[in-house]
Amino acid sequence: MATPGSGRRALGGAPYARVTPAQCAAIHEAALHMLERTGVRLLLPRAVKLVREAGGLVRDTDHIRIPRELVSWALAAAPRSVTLYDRAGAPALVLDGTSTAYGPGSDCLHILDHRSGERREPVLADVVSGVRLADALDGIDFVMSMFLPADVDQRSADRHQMHDLLTHSTKPIVFVSYDASGCRDAIAMAEAVAGSRRALDEHPFLCCYINTTTGLLHNAEALEKLLLLAERGLPLLWVPGSQAGVSSPASAAGSVAMITAGVLTGLVLAQLARKGAPVIVKGWGGGGLDMRTMVYPYAGPDQRATALAVARFYDLPAFALAGASDAKRVDQQAAAEAALTLAVETLAGADLIHDLGYLESGMTGSLAQLVVCDEIVSWLRHLTAGVDVGTDALALELIDETGPDGQFLATEHTRAHFREQWYPRLFERETHDAWLGAGGTTLAERAARRVDQLLSASPPVEPLAVDDELLAIMRAAERSLSAVD
Repeated sequence: MATPGSGRRALGGAPYARVTPAQCAAIHEAALHMLERTGVRLLLPRAVKLVREAGGLVRDTDHIRIPRELVSWALAAAPRSVTLYDRAGAPALVLDGTSTAYGPGSDCLHILDHRSGERREPVLADVVSGVRLADALDGIDFVMSMFLPADVDQRSADRHQMHDLLTHSTKPIVFVSYDASGCRDAIAMAEAVAGSRRALDEHPFLCCYINTTTGLLHNAEALEKLLLLAERGLPLLWVPGSQAGVSSPASAAGSVAMITAGVLTGLVLAQLARKGAPVIVKGWGGGGLDMRTMVYPYAGPDQRATALAVARFYDLPAFALAGASDAKRVDQQAAAEAALTLAVETLAGADLIHDLGYLESGMTGSLAQLVVCDEIVSWLRHLTAGVDVGTDALALELIDETGPDGQFLATEHTRAHFREQWYPRLFERETHDAWLGAGGTTLAERAARRVDQLLSASPPVEPLAVDDELLAIMRAAERSLSAVD
C-alpha cells in the first residue's frame, strides 16, 4: 500500500487540494472508528460470512464490526491503477491519477428535447441518440445510457440500455443494473461482444456503477453485484449513498467520513472476494438537501473535492461528479455550473467524471448540454496539458533577430506555432457583425444545431455480428420477469 497522504500527480502540474493530508488522515481515522465501534449493516449473509471469517465481529445477524487491520490489508491489496479497454480490446483509459476521463450519466427520468425545447419522458430512441452522440464527441471518453427509457418494461430497461451501449459505441462503458441478475446479463452480453469470457476478463471494456443505501448500510443488491464483479476481477465503481443532514451528518467532514467508511467496507469485501479486485471509489460527497426546496443540488460547492482528496490520500482510482447543473434549461446557469464543477474535479485529480449533460439536479438529461460540456472539456484539457518551455518555444534567437521594434505575425515561427492555441468549435469569438450575419445565435442554439450535425454526420458503429445473441439475452430476461407476475 502507498503511504496514506502520499497523494498522486494530477494533470499538468500541482493538483488542487481542498483539504490537507492531515485532514484526510483525520477523516480516515473517523471512518476506522465507525467501522470498529459503530459497525456496518451488511444485508447479505455471504458478505457477513466473508468479513466474519476474516476477523470481523458480528454484533447481530447482519451488523458487523470491521477491524482496522483488515482495512489496512484491503488498502494494501487493492490495485492503484485500473485499465478500461474499448470494444475492440485496445487500452482506452488508464485510471492511475495522471489524467481525467469524462462521460455522461445514466437513468434521467426526463429529456430536454434539443429540437422542440420540450421536457418529456425519454424513449429508447433517445438512449440511442445519447450513446451515438457521446461516441462522436472527442471530449467524451466513456459512455453511459443517459436516459431511463419509458417505452420498455422498467424491470428490464437496464438490459435494453446495455444493448444500446454495446451496439452504438466502441468506447468503454459504465453501466447500471437493478440487481445481480441484470448485472449477470450485462456481463453475458459483453462476453458475447468480446468473443469469450476470457477475452472480457483480460480486456474489460465495462464497469458497473454500484450504489449502496448509505456508508454504513449496504443493501443486498449492491453487495451481490460487488461480489459478482470482484470474483470475476472485473472493474466496479463503489458509491456509498449520502445526503448530508439526512443519511449522514450535516457537517461536510462527518458526511465524508461516513462515505469513507462505506468505501472502505466495499474495498474490504472486494479484496476478500478476490485479492487485487479492481475497485474505483466514490470521489464526491459532503453536500445535502437544499433545506429551502428539499432538492439535492448537483452543482453546489459543498460536495466538491473532499471525498476526492481522501481517494487521492489512499492512492485509489476515483470517480467524480461534474458537468451537471441544477438549471432547467441550457442557459447561462447551466454553462456556468458545468464549467465550475468540471474545472474543480479535473484540477483535483479525478480519474473518471460522470454526469456531463445533466440538468435539473439529475432529473433531466440534455444532448445540447452534453455538447456544451464537451467544449468545456476541450478547454480544460488545453489548460492542463502543460506548457512547452523548450528552445524552439522560448524562441530567443527569433526575439533577438526581431528586436524591440519588430513584429512576429509574418514569421515562420508564428506559422508553425499558432495552431497550438485553443480554438473553440462552439463558443463564440466572431466580431459582432459577423456573429449577427451568422444568425446571432445563443450558445444553446449552437449546441442544439451541433447535436444534429454530429448525429447526421457520424456514421453508425459497425453492426455487431452477435446482435442476435444480445437480443436473446434480453428476451430471456423479459420472459423470466413476466413469469413472476
